[in-house]
Amino acid sequence: MKSICIDDKWSFRRGFVDSLGLLKDIPGKEVDLPHDGMIGTPVRPDAPAKSDSGYFVGNLSSYTKYIMIPKEWEGDCVGLQIDGAMMNVTVDVNGCKVGGQHYGYAPFYLDLTKYISFGEENRVTINCNTTMQVNSRWYTGSGLYRGARLLHGPRVHIVPDGILLHTREVRDGYAFIEARIETENTTLEDRLARVTVSLAKEATGEVVTDVNRVIRIGAGETETAILAINLKDPLLWDCDEPNLYNVTVSLQNLGTYRTHFIPEENSTLDEASTLFGVRTITADAVYGLRINGKTVKLKGGCLHHDNGLLGSVSLYEAEKRKIEKLKEIGFNAVRTAHNPPSAALIEACDRLGMYVFDEAFDAWGIAKRSGDYSQFFDSDWKKDISSFIKRDRNHPSVIIWSTGNEIPERGGLNNGYSLATDIALEIKKYDPYRPVSNGICTLWSGLDDALMAHQCQNQNSSEGLFDTTWETVTEPFTNGLDIVGYNYMEDIYERDHEMFPERVILGSENFPNQIGYRWPMVEKLPYVIGDFTWTAWDYLGEAGIGKAAYVDENDEDNEIKRTNGWVLMPPSGSPYPWRCANDADFDITGNRTPQGAYRSVVWGSGSTHLFSKDPSNFGKKEITTMWGFPELFSSWNYEGYEGRDISLAVFSNADEVELVQNGRSLGKKAVTMDRPMPCSAVFDTKYEPGTVEAISYRAGKAVSRDKLVTTGKPAALKLLPEKSSAAADGHDLIYVGIEVVDSEGCIVPNAAIDITGECSGSMSLAGFGSANPITEDDYTDGETITYRGRALAILRSGYEPGKFRLTITGEGLGEAVFEGNIG
Repeated sequence: MKSICIDDKWSFRRGFVDSLGLLKDIPGKEVDLPHDGMIGTPVRPDAPAKSDSGYFVGNLSSYTKYIMIPKEWEGDCVGLQIDGAMMNVTVDVNGCKVGGQHYGYAPFYLDLTKYISFGEENRVTINCNTTMQVNSRWYTGSGLYRGARLLHGPRVHIVPDGILLHTREVRDGYAFIEARIETENTTLEDRLARVTVSLAKEATGEVVTDVNRVIRIGAGETETAILAINLKDPLLWDCDEPNLYNVTVSLQNLGTYRTHFIPEENSTLDEASTLFGVRTITADAVYGLRINGKTVKLKGGCLHHDNGLLGSVSLYEAEKRKIEKLKEIGFNAVRTAHNPPSAALIEACDRLGMYVFDEAFDAWGIAKRSGDYSQFFDSDWKKDISSFIKRDRNHPSVIIWSTGNEIPERGGLNNGYSLATDIALEIKKYDPYRPVSNGICTLWSGLDDALMAHQCQNQNSSEGLFDTTWETVTEPFTNGLDIVGYNYMEDIYERDHEMFPERVILGSENFPNQIGYRWPMVEKLPYVIGDFTWTAWDYLGEAGIGKAAYVDENDEDNEIKRTNGWVLMPPSGSPYPWRCANDADFDITGNRTPQGAYRSVVWGSGSTHLFSKDPSNFGKKEITTMWGFPELFSSWNYEGYEGRDISLAVFSNADEVELVQNGRSLGKKAVTMDRPMPCSAVFDTKYEPGTVEAISYRAGKAVSRDKLVTTGKPAALKLLPEKSSAAADGHDLIYVGIEVVDSEGCIVPNAAIDITGECSGSMSLAGFGSANPITEDDYTDGETITYRGRALAILRSGYEPGKFRLTITGEGLGEAVFEGNIG
């Protein structure tokens, strides 16, 4: 069916709209989709979800659009396709409810044919309800945050997301591909139809092959066409060479079949298309994960769905930027934690070359939060599984399906063992070709009281793995899984291989500060196919799970020390206004953190990275949460601490590192390969302003270096637009970095300056703020305070070409301006 974007000019209202009268009584605001109805609302200390939501509060959001349905479509089929709407959605057409959707992350399709009036405007109203708090363990956003499309096609048509292509084998210069095309006949007569599948190189548009066959589709029935495609000289897809094909499928209604074929003169034609990549996947305990026959170790990161200052809004440019930056430091895989991602993210991964561990659910029938998906799981899970699997199954970036994360049923409660098998088999019904996994954690929950009384109840603690209880309890749960995901259980990989020698293990979630001594084991063990850090990119909600604190080494009564940091964990350890998780390789504005620099070195980067520690904490014991990372700064600005002791940390995979302070060598140190931080060296010195430089040596030769410089006072604002132009399609974005710089143009890394932003013309200010994890920022009002000398403005294009002007004003620093055109 033809897909038409209808994202422009929706009328947005707070509250529930169920009548024309309410539409007239409640003033609406014109918005373009995708749109998040929660971002920009006031955060509150008494938010029901507390730190889970970053102190945002759920709400009712209503969207209305009048859509002209042409008279010439009469006799055809019309539907509405939503990529994701948060959540508990109802859809009305012309005042009549036509359907709904509970799960906020699954795409869904509604057939509108019998509800619409042809040749007239039709009112579509979509209500979204996130008031059932607490409904998640992180910030969800609200509303039509992934956009909407109108589908139109003839009565004999290709079912939405009804295309499935699979590469069976690549051999002797050919890719042997099977295509399955699901078709539907909504007429009252049996039909014969010709299905044609055409492949074109995405880079050039060159059509390289097409095949076709005729099938019969019974009246009111669906039928699947099965076609073999022998593609000569295929371009293979992998993360390093993401070669893509555009697949176009046409369905021509040839005529009626009664006791014989009766052709029609004016036969109808339907078309649909998808991206596709030629690649094969296998996974076993002998050779590990193989893509196109080559062994791959997954250098992975978990991603929540939000886009920082944009809230939950998903646009291709936002997802593309995220994936580009992750690839720059060595990531080759992402896990969509803990839900189906947007179509935009999958497309970005296809085009840029990023493997995807595509996840279904965070909860099944046993709740993790009182208002979560568990309420609807029994009735909805099959529908939601089918919708997201069918949407994503052609995309080459998707290499593993996940049935869930840390599911309480892992111990067998709530018929969990059978459910685990049923869900895996349901996925294989729609895609029998990819491996299926699940992120399983330790038994800190999921057991009845009799067993729970004897278990360590600290979340993801290795204390619960001293014996083989975990293996015994979870073995039935792994039935149906091709790959078993281990959350935070690296210490039992080798033990479990002895118990289950055929098992393929994936580190589906692991602590970020342990990658240095965990990664060599991943590389060594063939049956372990990769590691996914929690997390790759910072996110809203689960606020403050990553943080550091300092205590007196001799203070045995200190609660932080006594609990080894557990007291720092949310909710009590993350009081208002904690906003972000603060646990990632990139902050919410897209700046790499010291954690990201460290990971890049562990994964083989030859760069040197130098950081300082706050001298006010020298001599104290640093304690981080389990998801924390040592607190480090790209700064040499410590006025008032001249002559005081200070520590510096260097990340390098060279042999040794030399530290040079203001031209004086402080000596060399061997780069440690021991716990807790392999690939690092630590130096202590006396702070003095100027320059400090770290130089890495391999075999006695300098190979890379990094330095920190004391800057002057804030003198100006510097704007760093990441591109200069945008398309007038309502979806394009321009990210503009904002730096506070001194008179020499150097960023002032400790500058906290009040700034405002205003955008006029053909682009709007879609997001404005900093990476500060503790903030009351609105992200939509054009006001913020720079954090570590930085902030970010995100501009979104409208639908009309023209000029735009971004003006940033800093307190005492004047204005900085960025101007351009879109078209």
